[in-house]
Formats: sequence, C-alpha cells, structure tokens
Amino acid sequence: MRKFFDLVLNEWLKMAKKRSFFIAYGLLIVMPFVVGYIVHSVAEDLFASGPQFAAEMLLPASIGQVVSILVIIGTAGIVAKEYSQGTIKFLLIRARSRTAILASKFVTVLLYGLSLTVVTAAAVYASGMLWFGNGSGLGIGDVLTSLLYNSVYMVMYATLAFMIGILTTSTGVTIGISMFALTISNLIIFRDFYKYVLFPNMNLAAYEGGGAPLPGMTLPFSILMLAVYFLLFLLAGFMVFRRRDVA
Repeated sequence: MRKFFDLVLNEWLKMAKKRSFFIAYGLLIVMPFVVGYIVHSVAEDLFASGPQFAAEMLLPASIGQVVSILVIIGTAGIVAKEYSQGTIKFLLIRARSRTAILASKFVTVLLYGLSLTVVTAAAVYASGMLWFGNGSGLGIGDVLTSLLYNSVYMVMYATLAFMIGILTTSTGVTIGISMFALTISNLIIFRDFYKYVLFPNMNLAAYEGGGAPLPGMTLPFSILMLAVYFLLFLLAGFMVFRRRDVA
C-alpha cells in the first residue's frame, strides 16, 4: 500500500508541475463570482437564495460542466504523454506492475477531478451567499445533491478520457474525442435502443421532479448503465495497457 501511495504521489506531483494545473483551480474559483455578479446585476430576483444559486450552478448543464471539461484536459495526457515523450519505457522498467502504474494514474485523475469539484462547490456557494444571501429557497441538501450529480458526470467523462488516452496514446485525439462526446451528450434520439447508450444516462439530474431523459428510463436503470460503462472503460484501458508492446 505504501508503494502504491508513492506512485499516486509521484503522479500528482507530475500533474502539479504543469502550468494548467493551477490555472484550472484559479478559473473555477473566479468564474462563480463573475457569473454571480452578472446574474445579480441583470436579474437580481432570479435566485431566491445563495443555496439555490449554488444548486443550479453545480449541475452538469451549468458551471459543473466546466469542471468536466477541465478534468478531460487534465486527464488526456496523463498516459498519452508518457508515449509521446518517450518516458513510458522508463516508467515500466521500475519494480512496479503495469496494473499498479495505471491504477495510480487513474486514482490521481479521480483525486484531481474531485478536488476541482470541491473547490468549485466552495466557490459557487460563497458566490451565492455573497450575491443572493441566505434567503428562502433551496437548502444545503439540494446543493449536496447537485454536487453528487455533477461528481458522477465528471467521473464518467474522466474515465472515458482516461480510456481513450490509453487506446490512442495521443493527447490531442483524446481531448477531441472526449469533447465531441460531451458536446453530443445532450442529443436525444427517441428510440428504444438509445436508452442503453451512455449519453442519456449521464445527467442524473434529469430525474429531478419525476422526470426522465427518455420515456421508460428510471434512476436505478441509469445508475446500472453507468456502472457497466465505467467497468467497460476501465477493463478496455487496463487490458490494452498491459498488453501493449513498448519496445
């Protein structure tokens, strides 16, 4: 366990050396206050309270989606750049299994995504309280629910980008494909087969108020589909990484 922790720490330090690492945190701290100021200036009565503002902004269709975009960008090169920079050979000659090396990279991706999510949640909540106060409306429980929805959304896209990065070994291609997938995720095809596709199951917030992405879909069904895709993405990524010849 100590050796695995060292691997994760090493991957985290490698990410922290990138300029974009701190830019992402800075952007997610500043953006909620800018958005809050604009909304307060244009439509002061749009939100009844700070928690209501936070709950809305944290959803995947709002600032929450920016978190997923930044995680995709951060995830894209964590494996791909090892190949493009030629460091993959040095990484694999260490006394660590390929599974442990790749697992440490994936854990680092999750920690990065979750840390961005927490920072965003704190900034959004502070912005809401600053511009809209603690009036009537939604409470902290609703904020946490939105945070949970967005965390699931972010983890799925991070896992998708992680797998694509392993399969393509290209940072640019990984970002391109992942961003394309994020863009078309709002596309709805009213056919029975489409409920088994990843995208309509991504945004669990669609079930709020008794709604559903497609007729006949339920929250347990979407959770099950997300779990299946999550495992498939990881299985594909780990199998390819373990068997790829880097000689």
